[in-house]
Amino acid sequence: MTINFSAPDLRLHPPRSPRVTLGGYVHLPRLLDKARAHHAGALGDYRYRCPLDARFFTFTGIDPDAFLAAVASTPSDTAVLAWVRAQAPRDPVAISAWSAWVTAHGPGDAEDHAWFAERLQTLAPGRDDIATYFDLLDLDDYVSFAGQG
Repeated sequence: MTINFSAPDLRLHPPRSPRVTLGGYVHLPRLLDKARAHHAGALGDYRYRCPLDARFFTFTGIDPDAFLAAVASTPSDTAVLAWVRAQAPRDPVAISAWSAWVTAHGPGDAEDHAWFAERLQTLAPGRDDIATYFDLLDLDDYVSFAGQG
C-alpha cells in the first residue's frame, strides 16, 4: 500500500508512530498525519487534540486551531517545522528533554493505571513489556490494523 502523507487516510492505516521525530520533537509527525487526515475527512477512529496532542501544544504554546490552519496551507513536514519553530522558538536541549520525558511517560495515578491495564488486556493479554503511553499507542496502532499483540 502506498501512503499519501499529504492527505493520509487513517481509516486505512495508522499515523506515524509517536516515536518518529521532526526537528527533535517526538509526536510531531503523528500530529501532522492526524491534522492532514482531519482536513481530508479521513481521521477514522483517531482524534485530533487528544491528550498527547495537548502536551505538544502546551509545551510549544501553539494554538491547535492555528496549527490546523498552518498544516492546511503548508505542503511539507519541513515547512510545518519551520512554522513551528517561528511560533515557538525553543532551545534544542529543551526540545530534547521534553521529547525524552514524553517518550518515557506512563500512567501516573490509580485511575490511569486501571485504564492502561484494561486497554492492554484488550489489545494483548499477557504482554508485560508495555509500560509507556508510546508503547501502548504503537501496540494499539498495530493491533487495530490486523496485527496480533
